[in-house]
Amino acid sequence: MVDQGDLRGGTVAPRPEGGRQPFRVGQFFREVRSELRQVAWPNRAEVINYTVVTFVTLVLLIGLIFVLNYAFAKGVFWLFKT
Repeated sequence: MVDQGDLRGGTVAPRPEGGRQPFRVGQFFREVRSELRQVAWPNRAEVINYTVVTFVTLVLLIGLIFVLNYAFAKGVFWLFKT
């Protein structure tokens, strides 16, 4: 496998024996911060809209599951006449 290096165009330190780079905590957090800067974060209106859509979908699915559970329970009780 060819090592393509860092996507930002920097140089990559040679890997030690075993093929894995040593884990560096500071480097990890710098890379996480760099990646999070590239994320397209939603604005307040988008977050509110996504939240409302999520809750409406949740309520509809809970209602559907409740109705189906009730119908199947009544059907089983009717089938076995208990």
